[in-house]
Amino acid sequence: MDQVQETIAKQVKENPILLYMKGSPQQPQCGFSMRAAQALAGCGKEFAYVDVLQDEAIRQGIKEFGNWPTIPQLYLNGELVGGCDIIMEMYESGDLQKMVDQAAESASN
Repeated sequence: MDQVQETIAKQVKENPILLYMKGSPQQPQCGFSMRAAQALAGCGKEFAYVDVLQDEAIRQGIKEFGNWPTIPQLYLNGELVGGCDIIMEMYESGDLQKMVDQAAESASN
């Protein structure tokens, strides 16, 4: 495993709720990242994020890591949940809230 993949694996392992996005939740740099961050924020738990625009290697590496071609990407407890469309569907159905709550709970144990 190369350095970038190791870095990503460490980030995913250390952060139970982790969003790879363009920009930050306060200043998203694309509409998809903005919607994903807003949905996560709507779940009311703290979450970590990685701004892929700050590091081109991470930006490319995360696509390979989860075998997912687009950003944003949400990881909960080390598992890839998906991108913006999936995040929004799960948010609207209430599933995202449940999964985020579980991830936050496992982090506090």
